[in-house]
Amino acid sequence: MIRDLGDGYELDDDRDRIDTAAVHAFLSGQAYWALGRPRERQERLVRESSRVLGLYRDGEQVGFARAISDAATLAYLADVYVLPAHRGRGLGVELVREIVDGGPRWNVRWLLHTADAQRLYAKLGFTAEAPRYSAMERPRRAQGGSSG
Repeated sequence: MIRDLGDGYELDDDRDRIDTAAVHAFLSGQAYWALGRPRERQERLVRESSRVLGLYRDGEQVGFARAISDAATLAYLADVYVLPAHRGRGLGVELVREIVDGGPRWNVRWLLHTADAQRLYAKLGFTAEAPRYSAMERPRRAQGGSSG
């Protein structure tokens, strides 16, 4: 799938086209949720996610998003970004719209965590309203550690 957004921008879900070095450089160096993420982990996330989507301008990767899903009940949106020089053009909305509404037609509950982009996600139907039941989270443990 290639979707032309005009002005040299396009979305593509070809996993082999993802520039993992560029994705790793941005996420591990600038994204608050992935600072310091090892390159090998980023490569694995691209390889094993249910769907990945690149945003390109004239062939250069300028954005990314990925989804994890069982394709039946639940999907999680992760690692969404648009490089700062390309923001303010609605590209982030189109990136998220394509990953949640394009491609495989998963009729699932979408989840995400965000500290700063609530308005963008709200445009696409995400809400911060509390669910009818409480959510719980089990944080990742330190590598090799155990909890007491």
